[in-house]
Amino acid sequence: MLRASLDALPGVDEAGVHARVAALATRSVKTSAKARAIDLAVRMVDLTTLEGADTPGKVRALAAKALRPDASAPDVPPVAAVCVYPDLVPVAVRALRGSTVGVASVATSFPAGRAPLEARLADTRAAVASGATEIDMVIDRGAFLTGDYRKVYDEIVAVREVCARSDGEPAHLKVILETGELAGHDDVRRASWLAMHAGADFIKTSTGKVSPAATPDVTLVMLQAVRDFRAATGRQVGVKPAGGIRTTKDALRNLVLVEETVGADWLDPRFFRLGASSLLNDLLMQRAKLTTGTYSGPDHYSAD
Repeated sequence: MLRASLDALPGVDEAGVHARVAALATRSVKTSAKARAIDLAVRMVDLTTLEGADTPGKVRALAAKALRPDASAPDVPPVAAVCVYPDLVPVAVRALRGSTVGVASVATSFPAGRAPLEARLADTRAAVASGATEIDMVIDRGAFLTGDYRKVYDEIVAVREVCARSDGEPAHLKVILETGELAGHDDVRRASWLAMHAGADFIKTSTGKVSPAATPDVTLVMLQAVRDFRAATGRQVGVKPAGGIRTTKDALRNLVLVEETVGADWLDPRFFRLGASSLLNDLLMQRAKLTTGTYSGPDHYSAD
């Protein structure tokens, strides 16, 4: 039944998607609206460090920046979340305690997701027990590409079950499709629906470790999927493009895609995120330009 429902999804009009993205890319955001849009984009950022050389000190510095992105401008809002490996979750939790900034963790053997399921579930349990409020999991792309949709579905369900927290609020589950490894837009739509049926709170494009990552075309297809899923089920699922979003122009184009595809209900960090490691500083530079009329150099901001 799962396969039948996924196979029954209509094919994606590739040319139509490309034309729609190209048309929306010409939209300009005027000065007053641009200032509001930049602040909204800041609030949607998942500030991320996912390197083998990550240290507690680096995570504490990232958390400080998440709370106050620009030390010289206290009116800049905090970001949505800090995203780290599971072993560094306790550091992030301590640094962010009492704030609105979430702690996300890439459990489930990120980025390949090739470990045995029990190991991935243990990874998730440890992150949640340490205080993670969000889990970013990767699907088994090998299983998906060979048509084993039931395995992918069951694994998402299993991860969701171990997202339960002691405070009664489950950690939000963001399911990474790694769209750069899928076979095309039809696969992106199919994987999006599969993840949503399995209980994903968000569907996410990429790990940021594979190219191409968050292309506008893929983001549009995923936005169409969450729109149609809500129409069919009544449940609203978020979208997170991640990887390759580096500039304010990239961020604002994503917000235009959201506004024109799914509407204002998704223009909220609860339902749209931007996964990026270098975007925040460019947003801050553009914000300062609007406020003061001059650019602050890149060295004015701490490295993410």
